[in-house]
Amino acid sequence: MLLTAALAAGAGWLAFTREHTGQTMGAQATGAQTTGAQAGSQISGQTLTWQAASVSVGAPCLSVPTGSEAPVAPARLSGRLGLYVAVIDPVTLEPLRAVSHGQDEVFPLASAYKQAVLWALLKQKDAGALQLSERFDVTTRSQSLGDYPYDHSDVLTLAGRMIHNSDNTATDLLHRRVGLQAVQQLADDLGLCRTRLILPTKDWWTAQAGLSASFPGAASFAAMRGPALLQAAQALDADAQQNRADLLQRQLDDYFDHRYALLSDLGTQNVSTPAEFAHLVAAEFMRSGLSQESQQLQRGLMATGFGRSRLRVPMTVFGGKGGNGWRTLTFSGYLHTAGGSDVVYAFMQHGADQEYTMHNTGAAFDWINAAMKQVLLEADGGVVGAQVLARVGTKMQP
Repeated sequence: MLLTAALAAGAGWLAFTREHTGQTMGAQATGAQTTGAQAGSQISGQTLTWQAASVSVGAPCLSVPTGSEAPVAPARLSGRLGLYVAVIDPVTLEPLRAVSHGQDEVFPLASAYKQAVLWALLKQKDAGALQLSERFDVTTRSQSLGDYPYDHSDVLTLAGRMIHNSDNTATDLLHRRVGLQAVQQLADDLGLCRTRLILPTKDWWTAQAGLSASFPGAASFAAMRGPALLQAAQALDADAQQNRADLLQRQLDDYFDHRYALLSDLGTQNVSTPAEFAHLVAAEFMRSGLSQESQQLQRGLMATGFGRSRLRVPMTVFGGKGGNGWRTLTFSGYLHTAGGSDVVYAFMQHGADQEYTMHNTGAAFDWINAAMKQVLLEADGGVVGAQVLARVGTKMQP
């Protein structure tokens, strides 16, 4: 099956190619918010639901205020949908104005999670735990899905490929270098209790393909947290590195063709909710804890991610990352508008009618833009009156 291979090539590269070759993916502006699979399923005798239990431990669970209901999603966007778009107070990281749909439901993140690897990487760089000049060999153990001829690349090159090209092998090399828990710790420290970031890409595909003898099953893994989650993830990672990428690809083809269970995605992949992931994006850009040098590097790399040209908002700063998988699509980003607002967005689709979801990109950004219009000031093309700016005062300044 060619579809899985196309997905494995990386959402970033595919999206970048479509964006810069003039191809358009329009959609009607009306339609149902949610269709498709039922919210709940029995897997291995246990229940997985969209309202999954906590994943993270550590800080108290973040309570994100519910935004106003998002505008109706374009009809092309089938399956289960999630959206969170907010203007953020740069001092408190609280949403000043937000619109949302399914903000607390759990979705697969696909390649959107890779920006967390970059954040963890730069934290370790600032701590002196790694150097950007370090180089890596690519072996059959480390190669993930997708072509990867770029052996002996350094950290900075891999980081660029991870964000701009959404390269899976580059991501896995860096994720393992910083440590599985280091990436999960970002969510734990923020109190993102439904966010799992612990798995390199090859690991979740190995779990779905049934190629890990140590994997406890989707429902059991989804319920794990803390040391138990780390131990299970490390065992899965060890199994994943035993599999050649081409053999993994063939087993995945068989899985998606004959054995795919929609809700198993929630217990095999990295996951989050629209509200939690939007908060992670806000923290990553506005309260990263990075040195000035690393913050500039992070923003520069994230600026090469997908989405800027799809947004109908004047802006001075942008950083974005998307991802796609089997019937899954994600987009997230941060922007500082020309009018002085800090905005974050997180779009998630799961269980789409389309197996290959990149063609839904236009409709996804139609929805994101419609939501932004509801929270932005008139100066930025929104509908919020200028009196709001006077009311919040200096909070709107970068």
